[in-house]
Amino acid sequence: MNVANIKILHIDSNHPLLWEQLKQEGFQNEADFTSSKQEVEAKIENYHGIVIRSRFKIDKTFLDKATNLQFIARVGAGLESIDCDYATAKGIHLIAAPEGNANAVGEHAIGILLSLFNNLNKANNEVKSGQWKREDNRGHELEGKTIGIIGYGNMGKSFAKKLRGFDVTVLCYDILPNLGDANATQVSLADLQERADVLSLHTPWTPETDKMINSDFINQFKKPFWFINTARGNSVVTADLVEALKSGKILGAGLDVLEYEKLSFETLFEGEKPAAFEYLLQAENVLLTPHIAGWTFESHQKLAQTIVDKICKIYQ
Repeated sequence: MNVANIKILHIDSNHPLLWEQLKQEGFQNEADFTSSKQEVEAKIENYHGIVIRSRFKIDKTFLDKATNLQFIARVGAGLESIDCDYATAKGIHLIAAPEGNANAVGEHAIGILLSLFNNLNKANNEVKSGQWKREDNRGHELEGKTIGIIGYGNMGKSFAKKLRGFDVTVLCYDILPNLGDANATQVSLADLQERADVLSLHTPWTPETDKMINSDFINQFKKPFWFINTARGNSVVTADLVEALKSGKILGAGLDVLEYEKLSFETLFEGEKPAAFEYLLQAENVLLTPHIAGWTFESHQKLAQTIVDKICKIYQ
């Protein structure tokens, strides 16, 4: 198909190859990184495609004004900032790129896990402040542990693949059947909660996963466990997580995402910090990173390439 008349609006900055390759294919690119949602809505009828990250929500109001829109491409893994049902009902193609940063997320989760088990960040801070505490930083070994993964899509599979280098048992739970593979055995949620020493979350944010990790969920685990979240902050009730950390039910937590992030993921909320958040900031057995698990130089390029390939496929 001749794509010369296909106009694409880019409302977030991305790797240059995305723009360049679409231009080479013949698409018309236009950028607007600063206008408000209302200002973009006022002109969106002029475009056939839109490329976004997470600057604002693509809701029914926006979609009703996007009368010529043929696709929405999100340069990331999730589509929660889009009213997917309404867009699909309008015949709009929805494109995401979970393949693009899956490796980065898997590697980051491994890094968090090893740091928690060996007190790497705590010990580093102590030595740099003049303290030499060997016994206080005695670590744990991964060998012999059971790792539970909830959500066995691109991200969960990447993490499981990385774990093949360790002598561990890897279990996965997912709402879809028959996803287990050579790297992880699919089990029921109850079985995972019975056996896991570590829980790593790799689910999208949906109505089913919203606030899923709460006190009732945590207390279903038979053993105290370590918790890693590189998925979405809103899947965790932070206050309940903190109570579990205080009681020892959760031995340590590595959180790349927080309940308190703004929708754009670019900043945290503003204003007074909740008590639960203050606890996370002070706790020595909590490791925090600013939503960067999938944020590598390599994934920046891979995400863009995945989006280009999927846009081009629509018009083949």
